Amino acid sequence: MLKTIATKEVRMGMYIHELKGPWMDHPFWRSKFVLNDPIDLQKLKASSLQQVVIDTDQGVDVLLEPERGAHQLTDKEMAMLELDGPVAADETNAERLRPATLDVERQQAAKIIASSRKAIASMFKDLRMGKAVEAEAVMPIVEEISASVTRNVHALISLVRLKTVDDYTYMHSVAVCALMTALGRELKLSETEVKQAGLAGLMHDMGKAGIPLQILNKPGSLTDNEFDVIRQHPKLGHDMLVKAHISDSVTLDVCLHHHEKIDGSGYPEHLSGDQMTIFAKMGAICDVYDAVTSTRAYKPAWEPGMALKRMASWTGHFDPVVFKAFVKSLGIYPIGTVVILKSGRLAVVVKQTPDSLLKPVVKAFFSTKSKIHIPVIELDLSKGMDEIIGNDSAATWGVGNIDHLWSSH
Repeated sequence: MLKTIATKEVRMGMYIHELKGPWMDHPFWRSKFVLNDPIDLQKLKASSLQQVVIDTDQGVDVLLEPERGAHQLTDKEMAMLELDGPVAADETNAERLRPATLDVERQQAAKIIASSRKAIASMFKDLRMGKAVEAEAVMPIVEEISASVTRNVHALISLVRLKTVDDYTYMHSVAVCALMTALGRELKLSETEVKQAGLAGLMHDMGKAGIPLQILNKPGSLTDNEFDVIRQHPKLGHDMLVKAHISDSVTLDVCLHHHEKIDGSGYPEHLSGDQMTIFAKMGAICDVYDAVTSTRAYKPAWEPGMALKRMASWTGHFDPVVFKAFVKSLGIYPIGTVVILKSGRLAVVVKQTPDSLLKPVVKAFFSTKSKIHIPVIELDLSKGMDEIIGNDSAATWGVGNIDHLWSSH
């Protein structure tokens, strides 16, 4: 049974069904969970929330004044109830965020990506039809993406690159949400700010819902007039979000300003670096990185390491401090990066190693000396099996798609 109670009545073992108030007024990513962490209980009671909704079928009820003659639970019985009751069936927040291996987290990330795609596609459809959307409705998506990034920063971020041309608009939002979350943590932002960054990343491109599909999905180069239409999407998105009563300042800022550049040559307001917030600077980097590392209707994807190298050379485009943190959050050689080894072999990065950002695990697949494919072999460069001498591109050597080498690791 659902029951609305005062926050001061909340106790361990309750199943929180809803937090009554704006999502920015509390420190939780989830809106539904069993309260079995004393720290979470303390945070909830210290928040500005006045009421919560509990589900007594899934957790303990409020303490009632005992009727005369009724048995009053002892402290030991209460403790046993809280330990042995519904709490045990639900994972604690610590367990949910426990670090996972790349292979294990990829399985969960694939599920999150699939469900997120459906939700974002539905949101774009609603916006195209003029319907309102709510920030609270998409926070579960932000929460799941953030949790996956916390468990393993590389799993979801690498997999979401494997979007199709038709999926790009939707999956780009998921990718930027993940990238913003990872970057926010690298920048040591507060949990509230990381939450805001993730939501902003998810909703930064909502203005694309107002762009005609024949322009948005055009396979060839855009005309000047068509590009002018595309450049309207930040303002369109900002107006859509305001109309939908989304008032979060970070979401509105990133939506409007993710195409600004620190030298003032961006759009729509030609802001310079000192006029851009840190969130806008983050959005500009994350948006471009996912765009250039994704296959588009009009161009093939860049390999991740090559993308970082080229982006680093764009003077006046990105804030250098934020960009440095972005590279650190992904690794110098992100999964999927093609490198050339000292032995003359071409290899793709399949896994990061904790010992060194410069010595990942790779799969060698091509000989640049003989110019032929070789049997695929996995090498842990942290163990001295070979050495990276630079970035390269598989296409340069006439090699086709190699995503299967790293995505199935």
